[in-house]
Amino acid sequence: MRDRGDRLVLTNGCFDILHVGHVRYLRAAREMGDALAVGLNDDESVRRLKGPRRPVNTAADRAEVLGALETVDYIVLFGEDTASELVRAVRPDVYVKGGDYSADPASPWFPPEGAIVEAYGGNVRTVPYVPGYSTTKLLRRGGPE
Repeated sequence: MRDRGDRLVLTNGCFDILHVGHVRYLRAAREMGDALAVGLNDDESVRRLKGPRRPVNTAADRAEVLGALETVDYIVLFGEDTASELVRAVRPDVYVKGGDYSADPASPWFPPEGAIVEAYGGNVRTVPYVPGYSTTKLLRRGGPE
């Protein structure tokens, strides 16, 4: 990819129950480059981050569903609580996070991986959340708002 001058975009998350918010987020992330890689939290890291009742779907199932989306080019499982090691290994041109983060390095909401990306000259971008959609809210409410 890099030999051709293509831009690799990386995002990451649990993607436990895929919903329209995820689809729109992944589409927006993909539009920021030529290929989209998704770092997918493994089952143990999802439990640490989201609690003992999660994930609802196994990593293998979540990866298969993500892989069926035309916007997703690569999927890699990782087990850390942040994607710092993944970012160091992949070195994306663009690193994308959701609307609960900031692309401003001075912000307290700047992702921990952001400093790594900026150190090698990459870009950190954010995509706003789709209101009313989060897996946690969907599980609490039993469906979208």
